[in-house]
Amino acid sequence: MAINEQDLEKLLEGIDFENLTAEQITGKDGILKLLNKKIIEKAMTAEMDYHLGYAKYDPDGKNSGNSRNGNSKKHILTDQGKLEIDIPRDRKSEFEPRIVKKHQRRFEGFDEKIISMYGRGMTTRDIREHLKDIYGVDVSPEFISRVTDAVMEDVKEWQNRQLAPFYAIVYFDAVVAKARQDGRVVNKAVYTAIGVNLEGKKEALGFWIGGNEGAKYWAGVMSELKNRGVKDILIACVDGLTGLPDAIHSVFPETRIQLCIVHMIRNSTKFVSFKDRKELCADLKTIYTAATEREGAQALEDFAAKWDKKYPMISKSWRRNWDNLNEFFSYPPEIRRAIYTTNAVESLNSSLRKVTKNRAAFPTDDALIKIFYLALTNASKKWTMPIKEWGAALNQFAIYFGDRVPL
Repeated sequence: MAINEQDLEKLLEGIDFENLTAEQITGKDGILKLLNKKIIEKAMTAEMDYHLGYAKYDPDGKNSGNSRNGNSKKHILTDQGKLEIDIPRDRKSEFEPRIVKKHQRRFEGFDEKIISMYGRGMTTRDIREHLKDIYGVDVSPEFISRVTDAVMEDVKEWQNRQLAPFYAIVYFDAVVAKARQDGRVVNKAVYTAIGVNLEGKKEALGFWIGGNEGAKYWAGVMSELKNRGVKDILIACVDGLTGLPDAIHSVFPETRIQLCIVHMIRNSTKFVSFKDRKELCADLKTIYTAATEREGAQALEDFAAKWDKKYPMISKSWRRNWDNLNEFFSYPPEIRRAIYTTNAVESLNSSLRKVTKNRAAFPTDDALIKIFYLALTNASKKWTMPIKEWGAALNQFAIYFGDRVPL
């Protein structure tokens, strides 16, 4: 039954709101806390009435075989902090309230607050101090871990969910986080895959914690995507992950590979002096903005002639990766804008790095999985719109890939 505004007005009659302070309303001994206590206790009283079959002081209760037997006190954690409530008892000890179940120590909403804070990068210590400051509740690190451990069931379900059969683009990338393994701190690569579906919207397909990159490892990832329903990927945008192109072609042989241009630029300028950077980047731009592959290859030769004496590794790197870079030149501007960079993944990875930066090292892989899942699901809530100019891009995909695009 919904509570209307008139019911609330009656409930609040007699309270002198003009002279109330914020602390008296929302503080740890304020009205909201008292109101919470009274509502919970009233609900349990109604449950007891239903359980016994008669209301308190009702003559029908005489000789009924069971009756009320006072109350027992219990502490629960709520949004207003620790709350002491009176649990009604019956003489046969058969009554178990539903609103606060047996052994329940936290009221609905409290766990979600802890999980939300954890998913936004707060450490166990941060969460503990926050709960103490705001709610006056002192909880143990083990308590917080138990609450967040419940997320693992959601992770398993999410990682095994069915995917769409078609993705126009899938971006693959990696974020490195520190975690403990065999008593020492090691770097763990967390690989992410973001798909662009038929509607042009980004969709997190999954993430995987890996050791050494390689074709065998990536073949397992590709097989997992196929087993979860993916039948075709038009273009895979990758960031030089070892063995990934071969693994993609082993499972999705018709998928085209595009190496991320932005990563190439970033790697190319890593050791360039500040005074040369602006000019060098402008010269690199003539390569990846060329109208055709032939013009792009010539621009690379011109770049080499100008900069090889000072930075010989740059042109060498572009030539070595050219077979996976030049896919870009096969398409019109609408498709190029969508595939030439893994910015879709870079934006996500920026969010993931924010939630890991406060931690020196994750104690286990499960701890790493929990934080990445929560951060990933938080980020994906913002993916409500198609990527820019998707309608024009989809038409071009249909021209270039024909019946593979399920229009």
